[in-house]
Amino acid sequence: MSKQELVVLGQDGAEGCCPSLLDAPLDEDRATDLAKVFKALGDPVRLRLLSMIASRAGGEVCVCDLTPAFDLSQPTISHHLKLLKQAGLIDSERRGTWVYYRLLPQMTDRLAAALTHPAGQPTPAATPAGAAS
Repeated sequence: MSKQELVVLGQDGAEGCCPSLLDAPLDEDRATDLAKVFKALGDPVRLRLLSMIASRAGGEVCVCDLTPAFDLSQPTISHHLKLLKQAGLIDSERRGTWVYYRLLPQMTDRLAAALTHPAGQPTPAATPAGAAS
């Protein structure tokens, strides 16, 4: 596993600054930035953690409520949460002994925008996998 630090994305306040993946080819910097976020999402445990945090009533959840949902140690859960935080997907706040996590919707909005087909353009017909063209 790589010990490389992930840069926190989505903190610059530049909403809607970048075209969709479907508008134009990505430049190298944007592809690198998006790849870091997708890499953070590329693990089933991290996807579940993000979903648990995002779907929680009240918008935040204590780490004490996340850990029991997994057959993993608390340090492993904390590591996964750290990677999601470094990718700019979640934020946290310490309250006494516990840490509370919340979704950063600006990053999920940016990901959704990057993957959304441009408005007003027809979506290409999908060819099922394995079908002859």
